[in-house]
Amino acid sequence: MTGGTQVAVGQRRRIGRTSLEVTALGLGCAGLGGLYRDIKEADARATIDAAWEAGVRLFDTAPYYGYTKSEHYVGAALRERARDMYVLSTKAGRIMRPDRGETARAPRDGWAHPLPFTPVYDYTYDGILRSFDDSLQRLGVARIDMLLVHDIGAFTHGERSAHYWRQLSEGGFKALDVLRAAGAVRAVGLGVNEQAAVLDAMREFEIDCALLAGRYTLLEQQTLDVLLPECERRGVSILVGGAFNSGILARGVRHLRDTPGAASSTLKFNYGDAPAAVVERVARIEAVCDAHGVALPSAALRFPYAHGAVACVLTGASDAGELWQNAAAFAAPIPVALWDALRSEGLLDPRAPTPDA
Repeated sequence: MTGGTQVAVGQRRRIGRTSLEVTALGLGCAGLGGLYRDIKEADARATIDAAWEAGVRLFDTAPYYGYTKSEHYVGAALRERARDMYVLSTKAGRIMRPDRGETARAPRDGWAHPLPFTPVYDYTYDGILRSFDDSLQRLGVARIDMLLVHDIGAFTHGERSAHYWRQLSEGGFKALDVLRAAGAVRAVGLGVNEQAAVLDAMREFEIDCALLAGRYTLLEQQTLDVLLPECERRGVSILVGGAFNSGILARGVRHLRDTPGAASSTLKFNYGDAPAAVVERVARIEAVCDAHGVALPSAALRFPYAHGAVACVLTGASDAGELWQNAAAFAAPIPVALWDALRSEGLLDPRAPTPDA
């Protein structure tokens, strides 16, 4: 089979059983908060403008990104656009307290030049509602389309996980239900890095969606075992974040061979240095992509969108050029033979739907 598959950035799918629809590609706005390098407001606006021109209509931010900086930037860039023309997603679970000490605006948590606030975890009923109201003010809008509980679970909280889950279970879920019933939000869910938190949430509360970062990618498909089938059964949509697994699937590993002196420590996987086994697997995937004339980032962005539970793939971008690059990668035609080759090489779970399906 030599035919190609293609999808438009602006193609839409519905979120769960709601009437809310999102574009195939969304913009994740963590980078606009200054993740690892400072981002000026003009550059953030140019990135959002480029996303709009490319057909993106889902914008996902959070109070934590740049300690409220991302929400300010996103709100300012979208405020003059017709509100019904785009979908706005933000998160709750941290209250941002003013920081008037010496650490204000110093690099913290990976944010290069955050605003002078300190995040305080709060998943209680009052905490979720307070976070939501604060986000409305920063964004300058009267409603938020999707509200996601941010970073709940053992991946973030370790031994304090049970404490924070109790806050969510005993009050936070009720706050989400109140906001959804009142029409203040159209969909509620989680924004997390681990599938266990999504499964736990679905057992206790009717979520509409989950933004899951890094757990369904060209490198990781364990969610096919339980999570994705359960999401399909319950009508819960997955928004795929971290399709590049923190960058290694965006850069690939070929440059280590082609660039004398290049350091493997520049390869990032799941927020840390990529292990040797991951580097070797990426090299094999990249070789198959090369043999079929496909750029690795194109395969990485398009692969997860083939699954029926996935409503959207989020891409990050720190400037307009990066946004256009990612949008082009997502929309590029991919020969069906690529997916067959990855399966035959044992590099893709045979159960995984691919864009030829």
